[in-house]
Amino acid sequence: MTQEYDVVILGGGTGGYVAAIRASQLGLKTAIVEKNKIGGTCLHKGCIPSKSLLRSAEVYTTAKRSEEFGVTMKEVGLDFKKVQERKDGIVNQLYKGVQSLMKKGKIDVFDGFGRILGPSIFSPTPGTISVEMANGEENEMLIPKNVIIATGSSPRSLPGMEIDGSIVMTSDDALQMSDLPTSIIIIGGGVIGIEWASMLADFGVAVTVLEYAETIIPTEDRELSLEMQRALQKKGVKIITNVKTLADTLTKETGIASISVEVNGEEKIITAEKILVSVGRVGNTENIGLQNTEIIVKNGCIQVNDHFQTKETHIYAIGDVIGGLQLAHVASHEGIKAVEHIAGLIPEAIDYTTVSKCIYSNPEAASVGLTETEALKKGYTIKTGKFSFQSNGKALVYGDSTGFVKIIADEETNDVLGVHMIGPHVTDMISEAGLAHVLDATPWEIANTIHPHPTLSEVIGEAALAVDGIAIHK
Repeated sequence: MTQEYDVVILGGGTGGYVAAIRASQLGLKTAIVEKNKIGGTCLHKGCIPSKSLLRSAEVYTTAKRSEEFGVTMKEVGLDFKKVQERKDGIVNQLYKGVQSLMKKGKIDVFDGFGRILGPSIFSPTPGTISVEMANGEENEMLIPKNVIIATGSSPRSLPGMEIDGSIVMTSDDALQMSDLPTSIIIIGGGVIGIEWASMLADFGVAVTVLEYAETIIPTEDRELSLEMQRALQKKGVKIITNVKTLADTLTKETGIASISVEVNGEEKIITAEKILVSVGRVGNTENIGLQNTEIIVKNGCIQVNDHFQTKETHIYAIGDVIGGLQLAHVASHEGIKAVEHIAGLIPEAIDYTTVSKCIYSNPEAASVGLTETEALKKGYTIKTGKFSFQSNGKALVYGDSTGFVKIIADEETNDVLGVHMIGPHVTDMISEAGLAHVLDATPWEIANTIHPHPTLSEVIGEAALAVDGIAIHK
């Protein structure tokens, strides 16, 4: 059976389904092809389920500290089965919500695996989508005027290390654990690895993080990275940096995994009950029919222009599959921009330096713009302001005064170049800094935005004043 559409989207993750909704709003007949569940990795295997587990870990650690708040509890226990049930309930609720949005927008959702065909009897140009239906029925043929590739990404593995899903896991596997291990090695100290390290340590698991770079979360500002390392070490996480993991030395015996690592030229053996491999993600470009097109793939990423068009100008690509910032909120905006271009609008190109990045560990971290090192490398003469949560009343009331806000500004223009935060609820505060960055705000303008008292956000205002050495409570 063949059906014609204005837009067919390969992949129903955050980028794909948001693009579909915007296409529907613009009056375009739209379909999504999704091999698993609408909502994609973010909803089912990433953002939402992991944050649910992190919240349970936070509540557990707070309950153990209850006497600090004058609340006496006879016993604090952890029922990990209920932790997982709560996670699954949240995911299912949001899944139903996305399904409802598809119905509301009259968006057709095909449950199956889509592949791009070359020129054929259906179309003289590449782009017809053959859908291998999940229910085993005959393939559907979708004939679109435009295609958006939003196939997302999958966890990257280490060469020579077999992922068995039980002892050696990816984050996908870890989300499905029925029981917590007593110990775990996390290979990779990036965002995902650090979130898992924080969560599992708060649940009482002995955690060792192995990071190849000089610091954990190496793409963040160095001061933030070092503060995160101190905070995690304080809760018992063992962190080894400048380490080379020797994947081919992995051994697995009953209840234990061992692997050799090289640190400062010396080889040592690390053991734990489980290993979590968290060394990034790779775009899903295989087996989707790219060989039937002139689309260029470089280093595993589909190449696109500012409007997200590939070399086949009627075929667009967004999200993790094009590389760059592999973040759900970025994919959503890329999808919107692509659809608006398809509809004949003239959307502004995305300025990726204004995108906020968040780490949902405990403590949380968030940033937007340039790090201090990046600003200096670009030739800026900079000035910085930093203010600690230790001097903030709301942080003390909340019971968590770890961390700081750091603002980097251009000495010549006074424009804000970057904002970096670590501490309580900073992922909820970073959008103020993001807006400031979009508007080319100055520290003076941030400081003269009256922040209500007592709030955590006052630290942003104080950090802005600190840029010029006039912080009030410092």
